[in-house]
Amino acid sequence: MVNFGYAISSEEHAPRDLVRHAQMAEETGFTFALVSDHFHPWVDAQGHSPFVWSVLGGIAMNTKRLQVGTGVTCPIIRIHPGIIAQAAATVAAMMPGRFFLGLGTGENLNEHILGDHWPPFDLRSEMFEEAIHVIRLLWEGGNKTFYGAFYTVENARLYTLPEAPIPIMIAASGKQAANIAGRLGDGLISTAPDEEIVQLFEQAKDTNRPKYGQVTVCYGEGEAAARKLAHKLWPNAGLPGELSQELPTPAHFEQASQLVTEDKIAEFIVCGNDPQRHLEQIHKYIDAGFDHIYIHQIGPDQEGFFNFYGEQILPRLREQLPATT
Repeated sequence: MVNFGYAISSEEHAPRDLVRHAQMAEETGFTFALVSDHFHPWVDAQGHSPFVWSVLGGIAMNTKRLQVGTGVTCPIIRIHPGIIAQAAATVAAMMPGRFFLGLGTGENLNEHILGDHWPPFDLRSEMFEEAIHVIRLLWEGGNKTFYGAFYTVENARLYTLPEAPIPIMIAASGKQAANIAGRLGDGLISTAPDEEIVQLFEQAKDTNRPKYGQVTVCYGEGEAAARKLAHKLWPNAGLPGELSQELPTPAHFEQASQLVTEDKIAEFIVCGNDPQRHLEQIHKYIDAGFDHIYIHQIGPDQEGFFNFYGEQILPRLREQLPATT
């Protein structure tokens, strides 16, 4: 079965709008959503970056069926994993059975803000594994003390816990991260239709776990205008290699993005209102092995996007994939 969801883009929209977008996603027929967790947007043109845990409280109170997760939270530097454990437990208690915690090793863009050193990936990975241990330890309930290589928890107890366990989905874009996700995650999150990442994740455990893939689009009535908008608001999609993890400020992303052309962005982002092109991109993720595919719409026209997907894309997907939700 393939499930379809929506990406709630904290970088582009004010908090009240994000809550409204979650409501619209539910009304349109999307079954889940992931909301980004940033301190900064990627570039200034995106314009927003509200505190995700406040937004999630609003979403919890204004949706009824939509499953929601963070996409994704970094628990290693900016916020102690013990606080992430409490925040996630509270949200899960507010939307019983509908919340999952998406985790990743993060970006310098968001994690350097308190003056902390941004470590190399191998060290971040060690911190990440210990952070997951701390989170799950506190979710067990009861009084907990833990002295690790990176984190300390002393006589800490979470009094507000959900009735059901909280799934942890882990983001991966490279082989090492895919192995970590496979060993420690209840599911996988990725942003490219990379079959190898899915296979590495699945090889770690012989279990059927969800695999979330993000498809980025810029719906608009004219392809040319949509391409220009995508290039203006989301040039970071065209940055190669590890730049997205290493650059420290939106200004640096803007400088690097000067090398990214509109044509380059169009290679990664489906622009315009041709249903076939949107469907083809979604099927790349299905063919790669993803069973939870969520759509990120760039720009202010979220209502137009919901109408387009509700009328032309989701019905066709249900015809092509009878078990689709």
